[in-house]
Amino acid sequence: PTTPTSPTTPTRPRPRPPTRCTKAGPTPTGGRTSTATTTTTPTRSPPTWPRPRPPLPPHPHYQHHRLIERSRRPDEVLRWVTQNPAKISHNHYPVALQKIGQLLQASPPPGAPDNMADFQTLCDAIVSDCAKFDNFSIVNCLYAVAALGLPSDSQVVQVLEAESQSRLGQFNQKDVSMVFSSSMKLHPGSQHPLTEACLAGLEKNLERELDSITPYTMALIAKYIARHRLRETRLLDTIADFLVKKAEYLDSKVIQKLVFPFSRMSYRPSSERQFFSRLEEVVELKALSSPLATVNILMSLFQLGHFPGLVLHRVFSSAFINSPYALIVRRYLSLLDAAIELEYREYSGPRLQDAHKVLMFDHALTADEVNRKYSYKGLVAEALRQLVGEQNYKQDEVLAPGYYTDFVLWMDGSGRVLPIRTGTGLALSIVPRGSVCVCVCVCVCVSVTLCALCRVIMSVNDKWHYCHNSEVLVGSRAMRDRHLRLLGYVILQLPYHELEKLNGIEEVKQYLHKKLLDVPL
Repeated sequence: PTTPTSPTTPTRPRPRPPTRCTKAGPTPTGGRTSTATTTTTPTRSPPTWPRPRPPLPPHPHYQHHRLIERSRRPDEVLRWVTQNPAKISHNHYPVALQKIGQLLQASPPPGAPDNMADFQTLCDAIVSDCAKFDNFSIVNCLYAVAALGLPSDSQVVQVLEAESQSRLGQFNQKDVSMVFSSSMKLHPGSQHPLTEACLAGLEKNLERELDSITPYTMALIAKYIARHRLRETRLLDTIADFLVKKAEYLDSKVIQKLVFPFSRMSYRPSSERQFFSRLEEVVELKALSSPLATVNILMSLFQLGHFPGLVLHRVFSSAFINSPYALIVRRYLSLLDAAIELEYREYSGPRLQDAHKVLMFDHALTADEVNRKYSYKGLVAEALRQLVGEQNYKQDEVLAPGYYTDFVLWMDGSGRVLPIRTGTGLALSIVPRGSVCVCVCVCVCVSVTLCALCRVIMSVNDKWHYCHNSEVLVGSRAMRDRHLRLLGYVILQLPYHELEKLNGIEEVKQYLHKKLLDVPL
């Protein structure tokens, strides 16, 4: 038997509880291996995660966050914010504003809540603590005030815009797109610095990688350049490339938004063959998914002078005429049918029946109505009245197929302006004479039995009728003039940049007189 190394060492090991691991070890005598095993000190197993913890009471700030989110009325949101100042932090303000925006958008009309005092308290708190908000909160607060329709000169809007401008370089593409959208909504009639900065940032993304731009962002860019008539050819070519690559994956309504700026700016992209070919293929496949979007796309293509025969076979059908937006669709179809008659004579497919034809427009365009006080039209009307007499011209006439005109005059072969009478039994037929169409008119007046008549339209082209900083007419105006010429009218253009140089009514009269002398008879 082996001798213990110390008197206190037991000759037999004390029994121990089983452990997870054992290993063979040397015996106390000389390194010989023994079959006995030695045990390691038992170790505690690692804790599992997450470890169960006793429930803690929710933080009062979190409680109010949930209460705000669960509110069903704007006044309820305001009550949680304004009546519990000790339990409210700056993190709650953006949440409250977003929630109010959501609730009011769900039950239009939008606008500030009824309790204006509490709402103003919320806005003041946002102004005070705006610098503490994270980027997500800044972007969503700006989006909310835009959705609520708050005035662009209100303090909360200006502070949020300034904070967004300072952080623009930190925002990702989605954030920039949301700020871009908000700024467009807050400043619909102007090119605001924040909007321009967002557009510049998005353009840089386009230059780096076109595929990274979402359809939503591209549609926003298209909307902005169309609204402000920006004939940015490089940007338009980029949109065209995006359409060629992604058209089959896009909804018809998105395609409509992306195509519109091309017709608005009368611009055919540098890759026009691919552009038109791709659009024809995709629109033919998706024609019935949204009839209204389809006729809008076709109108844009017609304004550009492109006539997609494959798609036209589909639109003159009962599915379009009886669509949910039948009245609007019929207006478009009527004008498209007239355009085919005038410019696309080789087309032999279905046409719109006479029973379904209506005028495209029966009043002035919205842009002309809104900007009437800035127009030179009133000045021209007074000068024309003094020059030829009010019985010798018609103002604001709507001519088939629905083109709104400024002034219509009749002139005979000698250049004399004739009175325009209504209800005289006037019969007109169009007779081509070279490149200019004139009308032969049979008058039942006592003084005149047969006369060669030239119909003249004076067109006051104000600033909004042109692309921005350009002499190119917007597409709708250009197509109107093109069609009226084909219908036999002589167009006298009165551009704003000529009218703005004139001083006084007498100079305007001399200017109009010279224009009338230049009419080809």
